[in-house]
Amino acid sequence: MREIEITAKTVEEAIELGLKELDVDRAEAEIDVVSRGKAGILGIGSEPARVRVTRIDAPSDVVKTTSEVLDNIISLLGVDVVSTLTQVEREDLGGPVFEIEGDDAGLLIGRRGDTLKALQFLVKYLVSQKLDANVNMLVDVEGYQDRRYQSLMNMARRVAQRVADSGRSITLEPMPPNERRIVHMALADHPRVTTESTGSGPNRQVVVLLK
Repeated sequence: MREIEITAKTVEEAIELGLKELDVDRAEAEIDVVSRGKAGILGIGSEPARVRVTRIDAPSDVVKTTSEVLDNIISLLGVDVVSTLTQVEREDLGGPVFEIEGDDAGLLIGRRGDTLKALQFLVKYLVSQKLDANVNMLVDVEGYQDRRYQSLMNMARRVAQRVADSGRSITLEPMPPNERRIVHMALADHPRVTTESTGSGPNRQVVVLLK
C-alpha cells in the first residue's frame, strides 16, 4: 500500500486531492482524518485540514461491494453526504468501517440513532445477499457510533457494578449485534459478573449476571 498525507482548506478537498494523487477512487483507499483544521477569525489562527490517504492494492469483495451499496443508497436518498472507507478491517469487528459525512449527515442518524441502525441493517443485508455470505461491516455517520460505543461501555460498567452490589441480574434494552458485542467485550474480564444474550432477532438482549 502507498500512503500520502494531504493538507487543504477542508477535509473533503484534502481527500479529493489525495485520491487524485494516488489515482484511486474511494473504494480503493483507506482515509484517516488527521485534523479537521480551524477556520480562525478573519483568517487569523486558521489551520488547514490534514488527511492521510492509503491506497489499498487489492480491495476485498466486502469493501468494494459495501462502497457500491452505500453510494447507491446515498444517491437514491438524494442527501448531500459522501462515504469514505476509514478502516479496511477493524479487528474487533471483523470487517471494514465506513464513515458518512456531509451537510445532511444528521438526517442519516435519526432519533437515538434509529435511522443509522436501519441503514446499517440494510447495507449489511444487501452486501450479504450480493456476496452470498454473512459479512460484517460498520457504517458510521460523523463519529456517532464511536460516541455510542463509548457510552455503551460506560453504561455496561455501571450496570455491572449494580449487579455485583445487589446480586440480581439486569437485562438491557434490545440492541443490534454490533452493540451487544461492545457490551460483552466491555465486561469480558470483569471479576464478578458475566454476560449472555437472550431473545431473537431485533429483540435480542444482553443479560448481565453474577458469575
